[in-house]
Amino acid sequence: MWDDAAMLGTVRGDGIDLAHETIGEGPPVVLIMGIGAPMVQWPDGFFRMLAEHGFEVTRFDNRDVGRSTWFDHLGTPTLTRPTLQRFTGRTADAPYALDAMADDVVVLLDGLGLDRAHVVGTSMGGMIAQTFAIRHPDRLRSLTSIMSTTGSRRHSLGSPATLRKLLQPFPDDREGAIDQTVRLLHAIGSRTRPTPEDELRERVIRCFDQGIHSPGFVRHWAAIMASGSRSEALGSITAPTLVVHGDEDTLVPQRGGRATARAIPGARFMLLHGMGHDLPRPLWPHITGAIADLARGADGR
Repeated sequence: MWDDAAMLGTVRGDGIDLAHETIGEGPPVVLIMGIGAPMVQWPDGFFRMLAEHGFEVTRFDNRDVGRSTWFDHLGTPTLTRPTLQRFTGRTADAPYALDAMADDVVVLLDGLGLDRAHVVGTSMGGMIAQTFAIRHPDRLRSLTSIMSTTGSRRHSLGSPATLRKLLQPFPDDREGAIDQTVRLLHAIGSRTRPTPEDELRERVIRCFDQGIHSPGFVRHWAAIMASGSRSEALGSITAPTLVVHGDEDTLVPQRGGRATARAIPGARFMLLHGMGHDLPRPLWPHITGAIADLARGADGR
C-alpha cells in the first residue's frame, strides 16, 4: 500500500462520484483503466514509477466499477445484443457510450482543480482517452493509448477464443470469480514475461475488494459497441501522441494499435516484444519512460 504521501478522495459532479488516488508532484498525468477493472488494476509499481519521473499521477475508478458511482438504474443489456448490432452494421443499444466516460474525465479534472493533463489509457481506457482527446482537446497535454484500438470493426477484435474468455459470466461466489479472473488475466497476458501467479492473484483480490461490478462490466462492453469507429475523428487530434502495443496481445491485436497511430497525425507507435494484453513488470521502465518523454516534450521541458 502507499505511504502517507498518497492522496485518496472522491470528486463529485454531473450526477457522478469518482474515486481517485494521487501520488507524486509535478505536471498532472491521469491514468484510465480498462473494461470492468478498478483503478488498482494499474500495478502499484507502475503507478509509483511513473510518479518518480516527476509527475503528479492520478488513477481513478471509472463509472460502474470500484468506488465510483454504479449506474444500475439504467438497466443492464445482454452481452450479445449490442455485440450483434455492432458487427452487423447497426447502432448498438447501450445505457451510455464512451462519450459519457470521456466526459467523466472532465469531471475528474475539474474536481482536482486541473486545467489540462497528460492522459494515459489502457485497453478500453485507451478508447476513453482517445475519445477525451477528440471531445476535449483544450483539456489535453498529451495522449498515450496502450493496447487499444480505433473502434473499427476491421481492426478491433483478436482471437475469438480469447474474446469468449473475456465475456464469460462470473461465477456467483467470490472465490470462483477471483479464480476465473486470474485465469483470464493469464490467458490474455504476456507469454514471454508472465506475471507471477501470487502477484497476479493479490492484484485480483485487491480489485474485488475495491469493487468488481458485473452489470457495470456489461454496460462498459455495451458502451464500446455503441461508440463505433473513431478512425476519422482521430485525425483531429493535434496533441503529442504515443501508441503502445504488445506483439503477444491476443485480445486487441497489434493492428488495432497500428491503425490508431496511423489515424492520429504525428503519433509515435511503439511495439513491445513479449507483451500481451497486460503491463509486464520488466517493461515498466520502457513504458513509463516513453510516457515521461512524451509529456516532457509536450510541455517543452
